[in-house]
Amino acid sequence: MAASTHTVTNQAPPLVGYDVFAADRALTEAVERHLDPGLLDEARDELSALGRSSGSAQVQEWGALANENPPRLRTHDRYGNRIDQVDFHPSWHRLLGKGVSAGLTAAWNRPGGHLRRAAGFVVWSQAEAGNGCPLSMTHAAVPALRTDPALAAEWEPRLTSTVYDQELRPASRKPGAIFGMGMTEKQGGSDVRANTTEARPLSEDGTYGLTGHKWFCSAPMSDGFLVLAQAPGGLTCFLVPRVLEDDTRNVFRIQRLKDKLGNRSNASSEVEFDGTWARRVGDEGRGVRTIIEMVAATRLDCVLGSAGLMRQAVAQAVHHCTYREAFGGRLLDKPLMRNVLADLALESEAATALAMRLAAAYDDGGEQERAFLRLAVPAAKYWVTKRCTPVAAEALECLGGNGYVEESGMPRLLRESPLNSVWEGAGNVQALDVLRALQREPGALDAYLREVGQARGADHRLDGAIKNLLAELADLEGVEGRARRLVERVATVLQGSLLVRYAPPEVADAFCASRLGGDWGSAFGTLPHSLDLAGVVERARPVA
Repeated sequence: MAASTHTVTNQAPPLVGYDVFAADRALTEAVERHLDPGLLDEARDELSALGRSSGSAQVQEWGALANENPPRLRTHDRYGNRIDQVDFHPSWHRLLGKGVSAGLTAAWNRPGGHLRRAAGFVVWSQAEAGNGCPLSMTHAAVPALRTDPALAAEWEPRLTSTVYDQELRPASRKPGAIFGMGMTEKQGGSDVRANTTEARPLSEDGTYGLTGHKWFCSAPMSDGFLVLAQAPGGLTCFLVPRVLEDDTRNVFRIQRLKDKLGNRSNASSEVEFDGTWARRVGDEGRGVRTIIEMVAATRLDCVLGSAGLMRQAVAQAVHHCTYREAFGGRLLDKPLMRNVLADLALESEAATALAMRLAAAYDDGGEQERAFLRLAVPAAKYWVTKRCTPVAAEALECLGGNGYVEESGMPRLLRESPLNSVWEGAGNVQALDVLRALQREPGALDAYLREVGQARGADHRLDGAIKNLLAELADLEGVEGRARRLVERVATVLQGSLLVRYAPPEVADAFCASRLGGDWGSAFGTLPHSLDLAGVVERARPVA
């Protein structure tokens, strides 16, 4: 007989069994806005199928199990042979396989591929972010490989395949392949030109032996890696296969796996090369230029991943407050909680609108859009990823003590939240990259100003913010010390212009009043009380 004191009341049901894509109005509207109408029905079907998987009880369990059972490194087999193998929980392989089969590495060769993939990446990141790294690296490797048509012809069909094969064997005998990346070293970090890994030419043209170390090598179980090393002609990009064509494993000594704050289901490693066989990608001395498009694509994925994480944090908070009652009514209806939820929802929607606009620019591929991306990608990477952690922390607080326990999933979101700000160049790196674009590529600023200018005259606060930004841009003397402030304004003005043009009036009004008009405090929940906050919150509510 159950104790009478153990009756469970006033608890929100789990947010499960719903379509993560269809329940996200900001995301669905962005897809409808940017995608060719002739592709919409097919894209909606694909994304809703992935959304139902992401919101299912089974996939949510996979995410929890993968996170609770991080990868293990086995350097040797039982006989003492060096194998350098990383073992993952089966749930991690299931998640990665589902992401591959959903086309999250197959954007480059289909109409509207980048936008469709971006929406899918936002959706799938909400199940478990730990499989996002290999999905991102595999997707982003394609433009780097295209600098060598022969390599691209060999590898691109494998990378864009929708078949995941976890076995380590020669990539030529696999239906699909996964890629990783190794650029940073302990002495240089983001300053890759300080790399010391050496590449010595071998007898076969275009092949080298690599000797050195990599402080961070992403996804060490992958089939191939793009690596930077010093060749006789300078810093150069190389393709390092994990398994050679004769079935032997390439020299790829995994020294240890990183014990990370979050992203625990994914393996990040330190590796040593010792005569490791590699093929040159691009010309000697052009390593940074060869790999730069890969870096840009992975930076966009950082924006997408943060947008997905923010959306899940906000969805959980609004869902909880929809069902939880306190002080005589639903938390959702309490004016102060409504202010907090609306503030969080604004941050999430602005991130989604910006991320999807960038993805659409990739699909366009025109000269002006490429110039726009040159400035907008590092600005978005800087700002959106930095907003992720405060959003996750405040959303957790909306659940109170329930949000602080592991079973809620909110601590996992919080631990994950700083990741995308750190990876692929931390905040200062992004800010300096924006400055380089402003100082060296005037077409980038012109493209940006044309984009935000489409919303001029629609909101006086946005107009004022554009005017102030132009004043700042007119004086770039000694700009490095104020680069973060400048890049923040570049990003928020761009977000404001997108919301004014495309979001419901209550969303655009609240964003412009707070982020651009200055009517905002230092914490979430300090929006002007006169705004239509109920409408903002209702728009963010996930309908299970």
